[in-house]
Amino acid sequence: MVLKNRERFVGHLVRALALTAAVGLFTGTVSAETMHVDLRRSVQMALENNRTIKQALTDVDAAHASLAQANRSMGPTLTWQTSANRVGGEAYEGTGVKYNYGNTGTIALPVYNAALNAQRRAARYGLNAADFALEQTKQSIRLTATMDYFNILQARNLVKVREETVATLTTHLADVNAQFRVGTVARADVLASEVELANAQQNLTTAKNTYEVAVATLNNVIGVPTDTMLTINDELRYTGYDLSLDDCTDYGLIYRADGAAAVYAVKQAQAGVRTAQAGYHPTVNAAATRSIAGERPFKDDHKSSNTWAVGVSASWNIFDSGVTAAQVTAAKAKLRKAEESLAETDEKIRLDVRTAYLNLRAAEQNIKTTEKAVKQAEEDYNIARVRYNAGVGTNLEVMRASDNLTTARMNYSTALYSYNTGKASLDNAMGVPVDLDAVRYRTAEEDGARAAEARAEAQLHEGALFETPKDAAVRPVPARAPMDAAAAAAARVKAANAAYEAEMSK
Repeated sequence: MVLKNRERFVGHLVRALALTAAVGLFTGTVSAETMHVDLRRSVQMALENNRTIKQALTDVDAAHASLAQANRSMGPTLTWQTSANRVGGEAYEGTGVKYNYGNTGTIALPVYNAALNAQRRAARYGLNAADFALEQTKQSIRLTATMDYFNILQARNLVKVREETVATLTTHLADVNAQFRVGTVARADVLASEVELANAQQNLTTAKNTYEVAVATLNNVIGVPTDTMLTINDELRYTGYDLSLDDCTDYGLIYRADGAAAVYAVKQAQAGVRTAQAGYHPTVNAAATRSIAGERPFKDDHKSSNTWAVGVSASWNIFDSGVTAAQVTAAKAKLRKAEESLAETDEKIRLDVRTAYLNLRAAEQNIKTTEKAVKQAEEDYNIARVRYNAGVGTNLEVMRASDNLTTARMNYSTALYSYNTGKASLDNAMGVPVDLDAVRYRTAEEDGARAAEARAEAQLHEGALFETPKDAAVRPVPARAPMDAAAAAAARVKAANAAYEAEMSK
């Protein structure tokens, strides 16, 4: 019995080892896919795969359907009424009639209906607002993808800094050990150098993990498996961006998608007021009716049961106990709310642009300062190392100089990262378009174009993700930035962005 149990155990063990080996062989042949990306491709993939954008697209579809419903409410309608009854009584005695059927067909057409007309305008402006809500969503996704892309470059730079620190401390530890062997330094120097190196290696491990997380985050945004290995040849660099705060602000006030959406929200609220005021107006309808009735379905038995009528009807609610007045008051309150929201959006645009612009300029100044600090820290470290090897310096001075050098390099990399992400944030705050030129869209809409026509007029060409609109010299919306200032600001923004992109692509 013991022998059989032992043989059974050995058999199970052999099969388990074989299965483990097979699984290991299978998994060993699977490797993560490697993909080359740059900033433009990353943004494009994010725009194509992002689910938030897909949700915004359904909002546009819903707004389009609402407009179609409002437009068709002014068209003709055909209704059919039919009835079938068992009849009896004195009126039918002796006639032999047991059943009565009736059929009436009516074609009706609104001739004048102020409420339906106002609802059509409101639905039209709702579609306009949905178009810009979609554009704003795309701009937000572009910013997210851009930030995640720069996060990878920053994480990779910090890995390099940590690797350089480990390399310098490894070299220094070798020097300390050499001097310890000849008896010129104490054991404490060796131990302190080993501890410093161990801490640097731990920081390097953390930096590498941060890089892997950054890659996985971008993979998730662009819609690829999170374990995809990304090959990126870009580097964080400084490229001058010569643009004034006033230019950026003027541009943002006329191109921000949420600003345009707020304008259409006001127009929609104005249409709501007209809808409420329609209660003061009469409604006029035209109709044509044909009726047949008799003992058999769809056939008339007597001339009197075959009738038709064509005419116009009007109704006017002269007194409704103040219901319409209350509805108008409520609609005007909603209009005031929309107007306040528009003013708040303008203020937010100014604040967003100013904040992003100041952050960009601060990062630009830090680049110059930290670049100089790196050179000074490198010189200080070399001096400290030479002094230590000559026996006139201390190990503490070398380690302090190494820490200062690491900090200076990290600060320089962080300044470059802040500058590039600051430029992306400024573009987003200004509303640099992804698909729609806001000014061309609003101009076409005000000239009478439908939403689809305005969208086609304002559509940017493929590859315009990082460019400003090419045709900026168009009239802006009244009560916004003046036309000359807006056109000039847009032209300067276009030139500055083109120069920036040209330098970044080198």
